[in-house]
Amino acid sequence: MKFLAITLIVHAPDPLTQHKVSTHDRFRQVIENARLAEELGFDGFGVGERHERPFVSSSPPVVLSHIAALTRSIRLFTAVTTLSLLDPVRAYEDYATLDNLSDGRLELIIGKANGAAQRELFSVTTDDQWDRNIESYELFRRLWREDRISWSGRFRPPLENAEVWPEPLQRPIRVWHGSATSRESVDVAARYGEPLFSANVTNPVEPYAELVRYYRERLAHHGHDPATAVVGAGTAGYYATPRSQDAYRVYRPIFAANLGFQKSLGLQPVFTTFEDFVERSSALIGSPEQVIDKVHRYHEQLGHSVMHLHADAGGLTDAQHRESLELFQSAIAPELRRAIPDPAWPQPSVTKEHSA
Repeated sequence: MKFLAITLIVHAPDPLTQHKVSTHDRFRQVIENARLAEELGFDGFGVGERHERPFVSSSPPVVLSHIAALTRSIRLFTAVTTLSLLDPVRAYEDYATLDNLSDGRLELIIGKANGAAQRELFSVTTDDQWDRNIESYELFRRLWREDRISWSGRFRPPLENAEVWPEPLQRPIRVWHGSATSRESVDVAARYGEPLFSANVTNPVEPYAELVRYYRERLAHHGHDPATAVVGAGTAGYYATPRSQDAYRVYRPIFAANLGFQKSLGLQPVFTTFEDFVERSSALIGSPEQVIDKVHRYHEQLGHSVMHLHADAGGLTDAQHRESLELFQSAIAPELRRAIPDPAWPQPSVTKEHSA
């Protein structure tokens, strides 16, 4: 099994102290968390993309480029690239550049994303968002594979024997399809036989498991072997200590504060008590043994071989955050790596120019 640390770069007050750092300092936290993830042995670090409050993750290529310059081995992910909002040609240029700067460590998780404010910002509607997402990905995908391209669609000017630069290092790049509860992203992933990343955060496991089952059915429909399906899954929170009582004591007020914050945004949380959150959500709170057991229970439903943890402290002190991640790598990850095989996929190739 492989493990990612992911941040959506929420810029909000600390749930317990209510202190809100500056935008500059929030970005510094992201950079330090990426360096910590590499130091501790995480396989990847992901940065989300949102274009509305309370996020400051509107430019993941810039953030990931800075991280690429300060790290050496950790793979870099987007989580997710919102192709429904972007010009796929411009997105390709940004990410092909980043692919070169990172020495081919880039992987993309694409998705429609959501939020009325960012749809209005980019003049995207609920009626056309899925069509935009699919059309943009089909062009984006070709750009990673072809030197010259002729193309026409509904949402951007046509291309006629066009060249788009720079040439990427990985050709093609590995693209994951992020999905929460909708089947549209699952259909695209299955059509191309590409990996699926389940959000697996807001609800209990059942609706996510249903989507993964549907993904495997559609893979077979499109002539791909469901046995080779690669699935990733998120987690709603993580905090482990040697004794579960200590983890519960520390995380209970964080949960309560986050619950209040969600309600202040007009959201209706699914898990309204700490006990229900620990039991039925994908959050991993407790002792190492409890965390391992829960991941196995989710694996029985999802069959995932990649999992993400939140990269941010999220109400924990810096010391608590680091100690918990160290415990994950020393007592939890080794057991999960032994029990759940790594995903089986071919490594992305590099272009002839770079491999010569």
